[in-house]
Amino acid sequence: MTYKDILQEAYIALSANKSRTFLTMLGIIIGIGSVIAMVSIGQGAQKSIESSIEGLGSNLLTIYPGALQPGRGIVSSGRGSAQSLKNEDVDILSSIPGVSLVAPELDRRFQVVSPSGNNTNTTVVGATVDYATARNLNLSSGSFISDINDRNLGRVAVLGPTVMTDLFGEGAIPDEIIGENVRINGVNFKVLGILVSKGGSSFSSTDNMVFIPLSTMQKILAGSDFLTTISVSVENEEQMSEVQAIATEVLTIKHRVDEPDFSIISQADILGTLTQVTDAFTLFLASIAGISLFVGGIGIMNMMLTTVTERTREIGLRKAIGAKAHDINIQFLGEAIMLTLTGGALGIILGALVAFGVSQLGIIQTSVSLSSVLLSFGVSATIGIIFGYYPARRASRMNPIEALRYE
Repeated sequence: MTYKDILQEAYIALSANKSRTFLTMLGIIIGIGSVIAMVSIGQGAQKSIESSIEGLGSNLLTIYPGALQPGRGIVSSGRGSAQSLKNEDVDILSSIPGVSLVAPELDRRFQVVSPSGNNTNTTVVGATVDYATARNLNLSSGSFISDINDRNLGRVAVLGPTVMTDLFGEGAIPDEIIGENVRINGVNFKVLGILVSKGGSSFSSTDNMVFIPLSTMQKILAGSDFLTTISVSVENEEQMSEVQAIATEVLTIKHRVDEPDFSIISQADILGTLTQVTDAFTLFLASIAGISLFVGGIGIMNMMLTTVTERTREIGLRKAIGAKAHDINIQFLGEAIMLTLTGGALGIILGALVAFGVSQLGIIQTSVSLSSVLLSFGVSATIGIIFGYYPARRASRMNPIEALRYE
């Protein structure tokens, strides 16, 4: 039999009972569609994380108070509770070769109130002029904190777009907000600038923050000269490891401790940790979706066994006129593979549509990769071969005389 004959015979056989064929394919369609959708969502989440990390600033090292505990990750850094970073550390870090910018910060959560009475409880960050450059912050209107503001304990504030909306309403225009007064923890501040939205809805999103001079935060609002974080911008990526090692050494000496009482995290560290989490989550979801593929494969085997039984006399007739066991085997195996490949193609379309729908709804920007599509086709063909082999082998081993006698 030629490949054309095999395909033609398989099409005729599967078309004979369209309802049963479609219901059998449904397991494969749902399984492949689920895998494609889950993988695309996972890849989209990973790209979103990478974009967010890159948006924090180029070649950035972040220093937190408190030492990381092995096996517990970044969460155990003691941010906000440990007090081991001070203003003097900034000068030491600035003198390290390869360091372009050093941006200290002290953040607290305060109630912020507008003149109309609208209020929000949000993160207020005491920062310096270099913070905007180190963290890639852009302004839609006004200006960022200056050295003069920091030296003079200036009572000025830069609002994230979410904070602006919360305080001044949905229709607020950034240019019109500049110069307005807001009260932070009962102290009046003049709005100096409005940031461009960077997206993200987490508690750490700069869209939902207020920035004031570091000196004002330390001496007026917080009453503390300790720092929450120090951001260090390195001149080029090749120097990241070297600068991190030198910073660890000089700060350990400065703090007069045997072991670092601080943690230095690079973007690569954060990205690596989050990528491991998203990869594991994607694999978990894809594995669950893969169960339906296995169930679909069993459904195909069941259908093919039923088909073999129904076509026993046909098999006997084919063998009687000269068909070999190999021909019968190929015929039924071809039907199983055609069934799974068709179901796989429809499943890929379904998965792509689900991924597109998720993106359109704004839940997360998904990404359907060519590798996941090719993998799905490969899985479909494999399922057809594995679950179609036994029924095909059973058909090929039938005794033609007994098959012809079958009622």
